[in-house]
Amino acid sequence: MSEAYIYDAVRTPRGKGRKDGSLHEVTSVRLSAQILNALKSRNDLNGHAVEDVIWGNVTQVMEQGGCLARTAVLASDLDQSIPGLAINRFCASGMEAVNLAANQIKGEAGDAYIAGGVEMMGRVAMGSDGAAIAVDPSVAMDTYFVPQGISADIIATEYGFSRTDADELAVKSQQRAKAAWDDNRFANSMITVRDQNGLDILAHDEYMRPQTDMQSLGGLNPAFQAMGEVMPGFDKVALLKYPHLEKINHIHHAGNSSGIVDGAAGVLIGSKAFGEKHGLKPRARIRQTAKIGTDPTIMLTGPVPVTEKILADAGMSIKDIDLFEVNEAFASVVLRFMQAFDVDDSVVNVNGGSIAMGHPLGATGAIIIGTLLDEMERADKEVGLATLCIASGMGAATIIERV
Repeated sequence: MSEAYIYDAVRTPRGKGRKDGSLHEVTSVRLSAQILNALKSRNDLNGHAVEDVIWGNVTQVMEQGGCLARTAVLASDLDQSIPGLAINRFCASGMEAVNLAANQIKGEAGDAYIAGGVEMMGRVAMGSDGAAIAVDPSVAMDTYFVPQGISADIIATEYGFSRTDADELAVKSQQRAKAAWDDNRFANSMITVRDQNGLDILAHDEYMRPQTDMQSLGGLNPAFQAMGEVMPGFDKVALLKYPHLEKINHIHHAGNSSGIVDGAAGVLIGSKAFGEKHGLKPRARIRQTAKIGTDPTIMLTGPVPVTEKILADAGMSIKDIDLFEVNEAFASVVLRFMQAFDVDDSVVNVNGGSIAMGHPLGATGAIIIGTLLDEMERADKEVGLATLCIASGMGAATIIERV
């Protein structure tokens, strides 16, 4: 079995996912193509240099519909002989693209892949695909479906996290993201998004709010309390599933939940032979990948069981991991991860996360793998783990090791 190595990782800045966001006029295809072009030019990839482009995105309708991966290849400077595969594992789509590519290489089904994802949340609204898990009563009722914000509040209630706990994590995310930008820590993987005339559109994550403090967060109303307690009354659905809770404690709001943003990211993955052929030096080995299904109502606890699974599959313990990237979908997700493994927050999301910089659904999994690798190199750490919670109750994880 071959080894799978990361040779490069790039991402765009994350733009505010609304009409006045800097990336709003850029389509999903064009943003994806800029990532593909960056990987091509940075690594001198000519002809049929990679076996496939595996590209994740969550809301696969309108301009993000069809086989977006193949359309992005055709819109890019890559050779038309390279095909494309569009995949969807909700918020882990970008990570699943990387993991799938790595396992294809390990199985010797090609020497190299470009994998990653995109989400233009300001152009293609989350939920506009009308997913059956949410709108088909025959499924939603049987699975006790509730929106993700309610699930995050269920986690807080079940595991004892307060509004203060969540807000403190959110403030720290903002502070760390600002410090990372001030220290130029994203420079190795960041590309500037340009328009069709080559003019700069965005070179910096624009969702960040570095002035955030506990006082400013304290003035925000819980975002999911009304849908939980009033109409359509999702708290009652949750309590049917978890009657021991008695009441859902609504602690999440816009300031301690991930931001709606636009963005894309890609990773170049290949075998040892690929690197030798193209004169490229590998940066890390993809040591292990994992995915798992979990309770679909509480939904967002996946990082815990998938981490248990990936460590067992790799023959490792949590103490073997030097750095962690746990997607900040909601504050309670990260709080639960640290609680479950007794991990100190000094090694988790050290450069901030999606609460500060935003969560472009289909791209985030690839983004956090690149962020993790950059930080491992900067801090001279050897082993890192990236993981995400996933809608409808799943988890995904990747362990990378520097070489």
